[in-house]
Amino acid sequence: MLSKSQIKLITRLKQKKHRILDGFFIAEGIKVINELLESSLELHHLFTTQIFKSHTKNETIITEVELKKISFLTTPNKALAIFKIPSPKAIDAKGLIVALDSVRDPGNLGTIIRLCDWFGIKELVCSKETVDCYNPKVIQATMGSITRVNISYLDLHTFLAEAKTPIFGAFMDGKNIYKSELPKEGIIIMGNEANGISEALEKQVKKRIAIPRFGDLQATESLNVATATAILLSEFKRG
Repeated sequence: MLSKSQIKLITRLKQKKHRILDGFFIAEGIKVINELLESSLELHHLFTTQIFKSHTKNETIITEVELKKISFLTTPNKALAIFKIPSPKAIDAKGLIVALDSVRDPGNLGTIIRLCDWFGIKELVCSKETVDCYNPKVIQATMGSITRVNISYLDLHTFLAEAKTPIFGAFMDGKNIYKSELPKEGIIIMGNEANGISEALEKQVKKRIAIPRFGDLQATESLNVATATAILLSEFKRG
């Protein structure tokens, strides 16, 4: 049975400021929670309508009605868990790094985290204006990939100024990605959904790249940032 204090904590964790203060985040759904349980993340409490295969002492069986009361999903999926937010890790500057400049949509960030996991990108650096990676919608979209990508929030200007590897930026007027020589190390900056890469960061970009349009009318304004990230990472990995 859910207590009032548990309901209050879960409700608080919908907001970033309370996640920071309390040090916890929410995950929902059997698949996502199982992925997190198999990682190094520390479980605080698990609420579920069924016995979990990864049984834990911090587990409470609740009813579907109770789950619906605490779930952030339109259609709750059997379980909700509270995990401790891990301590930040140092950035490994080797290999490819994806940098996000004010990406605001939780679904886009979650998908980009999954893409980093898929393409073996170990480091994702985000401007402080980028949506919180522990937002419930982001966690849901990552499908567990958040446990395998090191995500850092920092001042991108300073980070790029100190970078020792090539800095690439995605622009509409950049060099055709399919005709570019792409290194195995570097930083790929992806911009805000509406405004792209900010003017201040644009000055730090050394190599402007673009995904060409092949449509006859050339009428499409731009690609979704997560879709563009997938194409760019595929090309970088293809070499």
